[in-house]
Formats: sequence, structure tokens, C-alpha cells
Amino acid sequence: MFSFTLPDEVVASYAQREVPWGYRDAGGNALGEITFLRTYSRLKPDGTKERWHEVVRRVVEGMYSLLKDHHTSQRLPWDEAQAQAEAAEAYERLFELKWTPPGRGLWMMGTPLVNELRNSAALQNCAFVSTGDMTPEDPAGPFTWLMEASMLGVGVGFDTRGAELGFVLHEPGPEEDRYVIPDSREGWVESVRLLLEGYLCPGRPAVTFDYSLIRPAGSPIRTFGGTAAGPEPLRRLHGALRRVLGGRAGEPLTSTDIADIGNLIGVCVVAGNVRRSAEILLGSIDDPAFLDLKNPEVFPERNSYDKDAPGWGWMSNNSVVVESGADLARIVPGIVRNGEPGVLWLDTMRAYGRLADEPDHRDARAQGVNPCGEQPLESYELCTLVETYPSRASSKEDYLRTLYFAFLYGKVVTLLPTHWERSNAVMQRNRRIGTSASGLTDFADRHGTDVLVDWLDDGYARLREYDREISERLAVRESIRVSTVKPSGTVSILAGVSPGVHWTPGGAYFNRAIRFGKDDPLVVLFRAARYRVEPASEDPEGTVVVFFPVRSTATRSEKEVPLAEKADMALLAQRYWSDNAVSNTLTFDPETEADQVGPTLERMAGRIKSVSFLPQGNFTFPQMPYTQITAEEYEEAGRTLLPVFLDAIYDGDTEMLDAIGESFCETDDCELDELELAHESAGVVEPHH
Repeated sequence: MFSFTLPDEVVASYAQREVPWGYRDAGGNALGEITFLRTYSRLKPDGTKERWHEVVRRVVEGMYSLLKDHHTSQRLPWDEAQAQAEAAEAYERLFELKWTPPGRGLWMMGTPLVNELRNSAALQNCAFVSTGDMTPEDPAGPFTWLMEASMLGVGVGFDTRGAELGFVLHEPGPEEDRYVIPDSREGWVESVRLLLEGYLCPGRPAVTFDYSLIRPAGSPIRTFGGTAAGPEPLRRLHGALRRVLGGRAGEPLTSTDIADIGNLIGVCVVAGNVRRSAEILLGSIDDPAFLDLKNPEVFPERNSYDKDAPGWGWMSNNSVVVESGADLARIVPGIVRNGEPGVLWLDTMRAYGRLADEPDHRDARAQGVNPCGEQPLESYELCTLVETYPSRASSKEDYLRTLYFAFLYGKVVTLLPTHWERSNAVMQRNRRIGTSASGLTDFADRHGTDVLVDWLDDGYARLREYDREISERLAVRESIRVSTVKPSGTVSILAGVSPGVHWTPGGAYFNRAIRFGKDDPLVVLFRAARYRVEPASEDPEGTVVVFFPVRSTATRSEKEVPLAEKADMALLAQRYWSDNAVSNTLTFDPETEADQVGPTLERMAGRIKSVSFLPQGNFTFPQMPYTQITAEEYEEAGRTLLPVFLDAIYDGDTEMLDAIGESFCETDDCELDELELAHESAGVVEPHH
């Protein structure tokens, strides 16, 4: 599978080297490692799981194999000695968590789907498709593309422009066609295409579906991992689409219909056990129905929380598309109430790269953004992302050098096509890359914003130099855009830094709640180590929540930072670093900062490409991802928790896991010495407190 491999002796020492995981918790366990093991470590053929040094090797060898394959196929010069030296340095910097691929890259780079089948779709984080591309010949095209991309774990943005095209709904039938749905991603998507065309094209027969070939719930999903959900999510989607579109012959296709179709598809995909999926819906500020999509008084069914008849409005974040001079006063009350809609300034997005530079209009064809808002995109375009961590660099020069390998990873991904011809036509032309910088607030609080600006400004200039150099070497076009700030998510936990431009929600001390399947073998270890484990409120039968008491290097929590300062950090990143966009959700206290939302929107117009808000308030939801705790609570947890014996998971040692599980007493009066004996039998070293 690999045309390029690192010598064993180069990486042998890393097997015994300590990984600088982020966020040690009160039990002495690394939350970064637990997150890696839960999310990014693949199961190997021998039943063991990848360790970090093995994932690093898979990523680097996969990346340099694709690079070498490109040189070979295009008959370009290839210097093996230079490539070996570069790859060894890329390995070192990735091992030390100075850069990482996005989570999808950690999971998929160097796997057969990427390196043998030569398909980059699984490496792409996010995408956008416009329903303005609906045609009479293919009216379902944008929706089926959204569905297939979502089933590949790609977050997808879409819009309501199709409502402006004059489509009229029809009633299918009376003839009937029968479609036996294949047990494949393509089969699910095709069934939705057939159903939608019955309502969007005149004279189509009604379709009945045979679900008998779809694998039953609980069956393994080999390519992406996890287990199948069976045919029920698809059956529910078909029924819901029929209820939304049926019996309305002659009525126009509305923005609400488009929202319903896209959201219902998203609910089906999430229920179908995809590792991740997300949606953003873009609409007009002049469309009252769009602004009310999440108002339960106007749309009670789509916003229902009845467990027997749940709604689907929650599936997307919704944003309005405006020009810089637009009057936004009418949406401020909604933002104060529930944070929606977000705002996308289309003219700024199309005209500018970084806001420190003159307009270049390179994104004149952009139509929307991905679900997290950091990438302006054309219709059918996907995001190629990669992550860097300035706060983990030893110096500015060290960071600038790291940028080379991060950017090279992104450029290599652009060499691979997807299986969508329309996407390839856009992506090969743009070669858009989002080299992200995360942990910016940690860096600014530690070194000051002036130093941060210096690093980011010089870093951007260096990225442009790298792009010219690498593109010339590869004989491909330079990238239309090269930098971004993405929300980071769990990869920032691996490195132990604040996410993107946001402050760490929990500050210096917090409980981090992480969800696991109740049968996940890790849960056995967490119970034995006396972690707080409880059923998940949204799925008490199948999911548990584990709470990890963490001490971070953050000096302030998100709640302690004023709204104006949060806006300033996003503006700084857009001005000096990101020539794409900046993913930013500005949290605010509705009791003390509600009157600042409108002025903040006015201040940001023309200076940033997108923004969203989220009211904090004084309320909390059960099992929130971050909950602040005191230093005393952290220390108290440290006197109780034990180290977790992760080797049993890495080694696939089911006998050891069974022994720990049997030794662990789950009753309320279980004594600590019994737990210690269980750990001693497993060979776990006692904690040092």
C-alpha cells in the first residue's frame, strides 16, 4: 500500500518514548491519550489497537507515499534521501503534537480507502452545496450529495436558494415501482433520490422500498468502524419525507421544505451511526419562515422534543447571508434568545482573503460556508484542513518550520481526487487549504496579543512562500487560500490547548464529560479507577458519561472573558492569519451583555466573514462537556482516583479486562482497598499524590 516507508530504526525509539499528551487529570491519566484511544486509534488485524507512534507512522508514510506517487505518475524528479530526511522531521513534530492532521486525517490517512483506492473524500472535514444548483433534470442532486457526504462523516452546509427556482411539488403515482435497497451507502442515497424525484418531477411513479438486504442493527461497519443501525433510520426518513412533501401537488417548493429535507437527511445519517456529522443552513434575512425555523410556536412538529415523535429542527445551525451594510436589528432579539441566526457577510467573504490585505476577489464564486464557518466554499467544494499549535512551539522559528509540514500535508491531500467529478472540478482548480492555528487564547494570555500578531503575520507570509515552493515542485496550481482557524474539537484535547480562537470553557479546573458506549471496554477501567460514570441523559440504555477532573494551563475560563474581548480575538485572527474565515462562536451572558450583541455585530461587519453567538446565562444542562470545578474539588478527586490500565485496551487483553471487571465491586459501599487490589492484580502502579 505504501510506496514510501520510514526505516524501522528511525521510529523504533519512539515506541518507548513518552507522548506529551495534553491535560493530565486528577487521577494522573492523560485526557489527551484517552481521547486518542477512544476516537483515533484504529483496530489492527491482530486485535490490538494502534498506539500513538504507530498512528504517526501511518500518517507520515501515507502522506509521503501519496507525494511520491504523484512525482512518479507525473514523471517529476524525486529525491529519496531528501524525502526521508523530511519525513523523519515530520514524524518528530507530529509525535510531539506540534501539528496534527484534522481528526479525519488521523483516522483515515494511510488506510486502504485513501492510499489504495485513491479517494480523498474520507480525509475532507466539511463541505458546502447550494440548492440553487437544482435542475429539472436532477432536482434531487444537491440533497443526495449532502446525504452521501454526510454518510462519509463530512459536515455539510447547504442553503435555501432552490426555493427561488420555481419548483412545484407533484404527487407520484398511481403506478408503483419497487426498489430493493442494496446494503451500501449508494443504495441508501439512491432510495432518497427516487423518493424525492417522485415529488419534484412530474409523472413519476410511486416507489415502494424493500429493506430486506440492509444489514441488521449491531453488525460491524468495516470501513469507518462502529456498528450498523439497521434499516430503521432510513425507513423513518422515507416516511418523514412523504409526510412533509405528500398531498401538496401544485404548491411551490419552499425554503421550509428545503430545510426539512436537509435536516431529516441529517437526522437519518446521525441515527445511522456515522462517526460525526453536522449541518449549517444558510437563508435570507428577508425570509420570515427561515427566521422562524426553530420557533416551536410557528413550527411545532420540526421543533418537537417528544421522544415518541421527535423533531428535526435541531439538526442544523442556521445563519443569514447578508452584505456588509445590512440592517441586522431584526435578528438581534433571536440571537439574544437562543443564539440564532448566525451571520455570513457574503461580500466580505468573496472580496477578501486576510482582512489586513487588499481585496483580491479570489473567492468571487464562493456561495457559502461549512458547518463551523471557517471555510468559504463554492457549491460542491470540500474543506482540506490541517492543525498547528503555536503554544507548543519552542520559538517562532520552530513554529514557522512546523508550518511547512502541516501545509505539505494539506497540499498532498489536494493531489487526490474524490469520487465526485463535480467536486474535483472545483477542488483541483482552487486547491483550497485551511492551515489552522489553535490554542490562540492560551498563547495570547501567556505572551500577549502583540507577540501573537507577530507570529501569525509572519506565519502567513511563510505559508505563502511554502505554497509557491511546493506548488512549483509538484507542478500544480497555487492554492486559492492557505490558512484558517477551525474549532479544533477533540484534536486540541490531544495537544492540551484551547480550541481555535476560543477560551477553554472550564478554565483552570474543570470536569470534562465524555460519552462512551456502555459496552466500551474503557468504561470497565474507568469504573475500576473510581471515575464518576453515569447513564447519558439522552440515551440511558446505550451510552454512559464519564467525568474527568482536569487542571489546565488556562488562566481564565470562557465565562470570565468579556464579549468584546472574544470578538477582538476573532477579528485579530481574521486580520492577520486566516485568508479563509474564522470559526467563532461568541458566548455572552444575556443578563449583563445582551445589549452588546447588536453593537458587536455592527463593529464586526466588514471586518470578518462570519460570526455566531451563544447565550450562556445562569442555567446549566445535565452532563455538559465542560463544568468548572474548584482547585479543592480537583485535589479531592486526586485522593480518590486511580491510574487507568490502558495497556489492556491497546493489547486487546480481554482476559485482563474481565479480571478487572470481576474484581471491581459496583456497590455503593465498595472499599478503596478492594479497588487497589483489583488494579494491583492488573499490574497497575499506584498513583502518586
